[in-house]
Amino acid sequence: MFKKIIFPIIAGAMSLASYAGIASAENIKIGFNVPLTGFAAADGQSALHGAELAVEQVNANGGVNGSMLELVVYDDQASPKEAAPLAIKMITQDEVVAGVSGSYSGATRAAATIFSENSVPYISAYAIHPDITRAGDYVFRTSFMGEVQGRAGAKLIGEMLGKKRVTMITLNNDFGISLANGFKDKAGDFGIEIISEYEYSIKDREFGAIVSKIKSENPDAIYASGYFFTAGPLVRQLRAAGINQPVVGQEGYDSQKFIEIAGDASEGVMITTSLDRDSSNPVTQSFIEGFSNKAGYPADMVGASGHTAILVLADALSRAGNTDKASLRDAIASTNLEASTGQISFNALGEVQKDVQVQVVRDGNWHHHSVVSDAVLLAPPAE
Repeated sequence: MFKKIIFPIIAGAMSLASYAGIASAENIKIGFNVPLTGFAAADGQSALHGAELAVEQVNANGGVNGSMLELVVYDDQASPKEAAPLAIKMITQDEVVAGVSGSYSGATRAAATIFSENSVPYISAYAIHPDITRAGDYVFRTSFMGEVQGRAGAKLIGEMLGKKRVTMITLNNDFGISLANGFKDKAGDFGIEIISEYEYSIKDREFGAIVSKIKSENPDAIYASGYFFTAGPLVRQLRAAGINQPVVGQEGYDSQKFIEIAGDASEGVMITTSLDRDSSNPVTQSFIEGFSNKAGYPADMVGASGHTAILVLADALSRAGNTDKASLRDAIASTNLEASTGQISFNALGEVQKDVQVQVVRDGNWHHHSVVSDAVLLAPPAE
């Protein structure tokens, strides 16, 4: 059964009657597929909070060309089997002007194909698989590809931290493999010797065998992919075994929940990501404050990515001046916008081009560590 929630959002409290009154033909409907149940529900809730916040902010400032934005939200459970029919429903029944994925790569790839085949613009907020934008020229991504983050991780470890002997721990799914491929591709350029690579499943929470092997190898640093719910136990077990070398992760760690799970073991862990908590950018500061007030917990990368994708659409709709799909697609392609995750612009493939933020856990919170800024190294594929 389809699980559908429509959010015609404006600033301030509103009654159910008000909701009914606002949901009209004048609203600009944006589809949003997101995992609200299942293993990825925590990320899905953050993505939805970020998207809702962006809609609230846009509508509180008069909407877009006099119309209010309206989110049409479906729970895709991070499943391709759920995402594909939901995409069809959004396009054919809800008549959305565009779609946004607040979901993982499998679901996003499935939906992207449907949106592209129907010439309806679609934005991946944070899913990383390289084939997402290759679904067609109506598909864009506002976060980094996995390979790009992997390359940034190689520069961070080999050049910025000066660590050369590295053990890799790779989550065996699209996310982990893409990151690992990027890291391995550029490791040699920064003098890194990869001692070994260990793979694990998304269901794993016990890492004793891997931890024992890493302790005997005594690497200079560990490059470990994963989500907060896998990385938390992994880091905790590494530190409990007396392995105190730097651990570098990626945006999958980017949640306060990682710190809660790993506890004191999280201190000093670094990640490559797209959200800088200590940014002086007013849009980022407004997002961080607004997200915390709305969600009841600190801002994370997933929330910032959902927020950014909606702001990109709102900006493109404003510049297009109408809701014609082809005009909107062209407006998205020409984006040059300061968003909560930095300056957003796209290349010919619809891939974002921006710096990579490095965050570190200090005193129980994520904070700014550094920025990987290298246009050549971070360039996504253009075809």
